Amino acid sequence: MSNKNNKNILYCSFCGKSQHEVKKLIAGPTVFICDECVELCMDIIKEENKDSLVKYHEGVPSPKEICNVLDDYVVGQKYAKEVLSVAVHNHYKRLNYEAKSSKDVELAKSNVLLVGPTGCGKT
Repeated sequence: MSNKNNKNILYCSFCGKSQHEVKKLIAGPTVFICDECVELCMDIIKEENKDSLVKYHEGVPSPKEICNVLDDYVVGQKYAKEVLSVAVHNHYKRLNYEAKSSKDVELAKSNVLLVGPTGCGKT
């Protein structure tokens, strides 16, 4: 008889605890997860998001760094590379600011227009 009751007991598919050992057991299509494993998963995700936000914030390159990358692809046109580097840097700063701030402050968007004949390297 106790064998029949054991078949009705549900277990967390991740940690193996029974439904009697946890507060809540959430059912999926063919698996179960307990509240403790859900909380552990949430902690892992929060930590990863915090780490990626720090990397993202540190990842905004300076105009000089952007200009150095452009030097690898564009020959000459020093002034154009400097202007474009500052524009790209400001674009990244704006994206970073919008990602972490409230919507109370709105930053103006600016555009860059590259003009020149076909084949001069606008792309």
